[in-house]
Amino acid sequence: MKVKLVEKNKMSKGRKVSIILVLGTLIAVGPFSIDAYLPAFKQIAGDFKVDTSAIGLTLTTYFIGIGLGQLAYGPLMDRFGRRKPLIFGLVLYILTSIMSAYAWDVTSLATLRFFTSLGACAGMVASKAIVRDLFDEEKVADVLSTLMLIMGIAPIIAPSIGGFIIQHYHWEMIFFGLAGFATLMLFNVVFILPESSKPNRATSLHPIPVLKEYLGIYKQRDFFVFSTARGFVIGLLLGYVAAAPFIFMDFFDKSQESFAYIFGSNAAGLIAGSQFNRLALSRFTTFQITYVVSLLLVLITGFGFVYVSYFTPTFWVVYPTLFLMMTCIGFQNPNVTALALNPFTKRAGSASAFVGAVSMIFGSIASWYVSKYVTVSLFPLFLMLSVSAFLAHIAVEYFRINYAQGYAFAKAYLKHPYKSKKREEQLSDF
Repeated sequence: MKVKLVEKNKMSKGRKVSIILVLGTLIAVGPFSIDAYLPAFKQIAGDFKVDTSAIGLTLTTYFIGIGLGQLAYGPLMDRFGRRKPLIFGLVLYILTSIMSAYAWDVTSLATLRFFTSLGACAGMVASKAIVRDLFDEEKVADVLSTLMLIMGIAPIIAPSIGGFIIQHYHWEMIFFGLAGFATLMLFNVVFILPESSKPNRATSLHPIPVLKEYLGIYKQRDFFVFSTARGFVIGLLLGYVAAAPFIFMDFFDKSQESFAYIFGSNAAGLIAGSQFNRLALSRFTTFQITYVVSLLLVLITGFGFVYVSYFTPTFWVVYPTLFLMMTCIGFQNPNVTALALNPFTKRAGSASAFVGAVSMIFGSIASWYVSKYVTVSLFPLFLMLSVSAFLAHIAVEYFRINYAQGYAFAKAYLKHPYKSKKREEQLSDF
C-alpha cells in the first residue's frame, strides 16, 4: 500500500490530534510492556524457583535491547522513512510476546524480553522523530509533554491489568495481552499514521558510517550535555521501576492489589509533571524549567538518602518522596529530550534514536544495580537516586555556566537563553 508523504504545513488540526494519539499509544508500548508484568514477579519467581530479585534480569535485558535497538532504528528510519521500520518492529514485538508466554526459566524469558524490546523501541524512536518532522521547533517540547500524558496512562493502568490477570488467570496471559495490544497499534500505524519523512537513500547502513554519524551527533554540544542529563534522569526513573516490586511488596509488605494502586499513583505524578510542564512552557523557556527542576531533583533524592541513612524507613515518608521525584521527572524528561534534539533537522531520526539509546544505557545500569544490591535495604536505592540526580544537575549546570552566559533567567536570554550567533552558525550545519 503506497503511502503519501504528509507535509506539516498542510495538516489540519484534527489530523494532528489523531497523529498525536497514535504516537502516544506507540510510545506507551514500551512502558506498558514493563509495568504490566511487575505484579507477576512473585508468581514468575515461584514458577521458576528463584528469588523475586532474580526476575529483575528480565528488566535489564529489556532495557539493553531498547538501547541497542534504537541505535539500529535511527538510520533505518532515515533511510526507509518512518513507517516501514515501525511496522517491522511491531510485528517482531507481537511474535516475541507470544513466545514469552512459553518461557521455561529466567534465562529464556530474559532472552525473549530482549527481542521484544527490539520491537518495542521502534515506536519510541518513530514517535520522537515524527514529532520532530511534523511540528515546529517551539512546539516540540509541548507535543512531547502531550505524548507523556498519553504514555503516562500505561503505568497507571498496566499494573492493575497485570494484577487482575494474576488473580484470575496466570502470568502467561499477560504476554498474550501485550501481543493483542501491539496488534491494535499495528492496525493504527497501517491505516492512520502517515509517512512524515522522505526516504533518504544516501543514509548508509554500513556499521562504520553509522557509528561515525552517531559519534558526530554525540559530539554536538547541546546533544552531549542534554542527552547525558536525560540519561541520569531516566536512570532515576528505571531504577525506581526496577526496585518498585521490592520496595512495596517485599520491604513494606503490600499486597499485589495495593502495589498496583501505589505504582499507578506514582505514575500519575509523572503525568501531572508533564502537564504542568506544558503550562510552564507558556511562561518560561525550556532551559529555565530544566534548570530549576534539576535542582529540585537533587533536593528530593538527597532528602530520601539522608532519611533512609539515619532513620527506619516508613511507607508514608518513602512513598511521598518517590511521588515528588516522579513528578519532577515528568517535567524533566520532555524538556531535556527537546533540548537534545533541537539542533537536528536532517538527522532527526538518528538523533532521536541515539538520545533514547544513551538513556537506556543509563537505565540498564540502574536496573542491574537495583537487581544486584537493592535486596534487603533501601539505602543502596536512594544512594543511586541521589547520585544520579546530582550528576544530571552537574550536566545542566555546566551548560548554564559555559553556554548560557552564566544565567538561567537573564532577561537578555529570556526567549532563547543560550542562543548566540556562534550557535546559530553551528546549527546551520545540521
